[in-house]
Amino acid sequence: MPVTRDIVAMYRGPGRVVRRLLDMGPREDRALAIAMIACAIVFVADTPRLAREAHISGQELNALLAGSLFAWVICMPLVLYFLAGLTHLVARIFGGSGNWFGARLSLFWALLASSPLILLNGLVAGFIGPGPTQTMTGLVWFGVFMWFWISGLIRAEGSSA
Repeated sequence: MPVTRDIVAMYRGPGRVVRRLLDMGPREDRALAIAMIACAIVFVADTPRLAREAHISGQELNALLAGSLFAWVICMPLVLYFLAGLTHLVARIFGGSGNWFGARLSLFWALLASSPLILLNGLVAGFIGPGPTQTMTGLVWFGVFMWFWISGLIRAEGSSA
């Protein structure tokens, strides 16, 4: 199934999509690609906010973009790997019986699947700026991301932990 169909299907049943992805077998190259694409999309979503910030403050846009690119495409995948490992250990404490790959895939896929809302939040941050609208879109994105991640993690760990 194409990625875009899987993203739409996540909004109807995140556990089923994660189960289907897990049933394809543990392929670390696929998990890394999902993480890298998700981080690249977050970087793209952040550019309107950075352009607004550069325009208002008079800072150099290229420097802001370079810093954001380094943070999201180089550093954040490493942070995601660490966070996925940590959640797998916590799930083990609560009786989870999954594996490390499932924990990684559930986190990486949740970030990628919530990317339409990340892009919306980036547009709001760039064109409207700080305020209640940006806060609300950020909260909606975070809520959907957590729903996807927890549903996927429960499915990956094979428990209600």
